[in-house]
Amino acid sequence: MSSMTKQAPQRANLLQGTLDMLILRTLLYGPAHGHQIGKHIQRSTNDFLQMQHGSLYPALHRLERRGWVTAKWETAPDRNREFKYYRLTDNGRKQLVVEESQWKRMAQAVARIMWPTVEES
Repeated sequence: MSSMTKQAPQRANLLQGTLDMLILRTLLYGPAHGHQIGKHIQRSTNDFLQMQHGSLYPALHRLERRGWVTAKWETAPDRNREFKYYRLTDNGRKQLVVEESQWKRMAQAVARIMWPTVEES
């Protein structure tokens, strides 16, 4: 397998894991439906990250299958319409701690390459 072939799944896993972490983090603030989650991520990143339905909803379903979030159809306050609200589970909170730790380690590793410190001899 070439390095290009190996990189695609690794990159997809990295991006998927990052999206999962951002969703879990967003749900720490309380229950939200998919559109609210996507908008929160977009606003929080000053529009740098824009959630596409083709990425966001499969991620929410994946998190639900893993038991990290639960979902329930509810009527939205001040609206006469139902939305599927997602809530963080206890396992989701634990997973968020793991994801954040891994993200910090990766960010630190990349930072060491991008902005190395000058060691005194």
